[in-house]
Amino acid sequence: MPGGRARSALVGTSGARFADVRWVTETGSTNADVMELARQGAPEGVVVAADHQTAGRGRAGRSWTAPPGASLLVSILLRPPAAVADGCTMALGLAAAEAVEEVAGFAPRLKWPNDLVWPGDGSVPDRKLAGILAEADWPVGSSPASGVRPPKPGERVVVVAGIGINVTWPDDLPEELADLVVACNHVSDVPVDREDLLVALLVRLGHWYERLVAGDRAALVEAWRHRSATLGRRVRIDLGRDDVVGTAVDVTEQGHLVVDTLEGERRTFAVGDVVHLRPELA
Repeated sequence: MPGGRARSALVGTSGARFADVRWVTETGSTNADVMELARQGAPEGVVVAADHQTAGRGRAGRSWTAPPGASLLVSILLRPPAAVADGCTMALGLAAAEAVEEVAGFAPRLKWPNDLVWPGDGSVPDRKLAGILAEADWPVGSSPASGVRPPKPGERVVVVAGIGINVTWPDDLPEELADLVVACNHVSDVPVDREDLLVALLVRLGHWYERLVAGDRAALVEAWRHRSATLGRRVRIDLGRDDVVGTAVDVTEQGHLVVDTLEGERRTFAVGDVVHLRPELA
């Protein structure tokens, strides 16, 4: 069973806090598993990886599916201070991009708010390599939605940070997926071992998470900007009842996207689905 090699490799590295790696053959959702462990009092650093998920989830309740053994499916238990909890998605995305570059030999880009993509060339759209879902469990008596007893800035909160990275997928993807998703083997000839990729991911996450918790959010944001596929692009922000079209110009230290709209306004978005518009649609 994978996991033992990862545990040994992480000792003595910046990823040592994540050396408690638990790898299972199949589960419903690694995020759900780690959240349950957190509620049982598990310490920060527990990592659950799976060969296959039967109830994987993405943002807004969307399902996340992958062929068994084809992706790195992993969730990590973090307990950051509340003041920096919103930076965990950014830290995990950056760590994943760096890990893929190290192990697979190509550099994916970061699509706001929570995807890794392989950029298109104008005729081919950007394709999704990985998706992130970070879920918070706020302290008893608090509610981010209602604002009842929000956690104090230094109070530790539970964040379960999950990611699915497409590693070795079939070359003949179904027609409905061919222009939407990509795997490491579609971009690089370098064989990728999922456990090696996990180690690299956790080492880089250890580096960026340590800086985030220490208060050095600016370095994380600047590194994210450098790898962004969204900044400088014409985008459409899907807000559910409304769409906003404009040029993505920056990301704030809180991870919010800044857009110069077609109407001449500068707006900042904390949430929303982003579509990268191709030149003929911009």
